[in-house]
Amino acid sequence: MTVHTTIDSPLGELLLVGEPSATAKGGTALASLSMPGQKGAAVVREGWVRDDAAFETIAAQLRSYFAGSLTHFDVEYAEGAGTAFQRKVWQALDTVPYGTTTTYGRLAEQLGLSRAAVRALGTAIGRNPVLVVRPCHRVIGADGSLTGYAGGLERKRQLLDLEA
Repeated sequence: MTVHTTIDSPLGELLLVGEPSATAKGGTALASLSMPGQKGAAVVREGWVRDDAAFETIAAQLRSYFAGSLTHFDVEYAEGAGTAFQRKVWQALDTVPYGTTTTYGRLAEQLGLSRAAVRALGTAIGRNPVLVVRPCHRVIGADGSLTGYAGGLERKRQLLDLEA
C-alpha cells in the first residue's frame, strides 16, 4: 500500500510518498519527496492513501533540517526505485557531508567511473526520487556553478545557503 502526505516547507509544499516498513523509524520507508514544479515530480495516484501520521518521523526531520538543527537524515528508503547504476550513484550522494559540495567529476572519480560516464552520472542524479533528503543539491559544476537540479536552481541555491 502506498501512502502519501504533504508538508509545508521553505521550498513550497512537499509531497511525500512512502511504503509501510517494519524496519523504518516511524513505520514508513520514503519512496519519493517532490516539490511543486519539479521535473519528474510524483503525482498522487488512484489507490494511494493519504496518511499524515505515517510521515510524522520524516516530517519532523524535515522541519528540523529547515530550521537548521538537523544535518543528517535518518530515513529508510523504499526499495525498488532506480536501476543498479542509479542506486549506486544515489548511495554516493548520501556520503556528501552537510554544508559541503562536490562536483560531478569528483563524484564520478569516487565511484571509479570514466570521464565519459559523467553524463550518465548526471542523469542518474537527476532521477533522484527523494530530493532534499538525498542531497543531490550538493553536486555542482566543475567551475563552481549551480547546474542541474530537478527542483530548480533557485531551490538548489536555497538549500546550499541553508547549509552554509
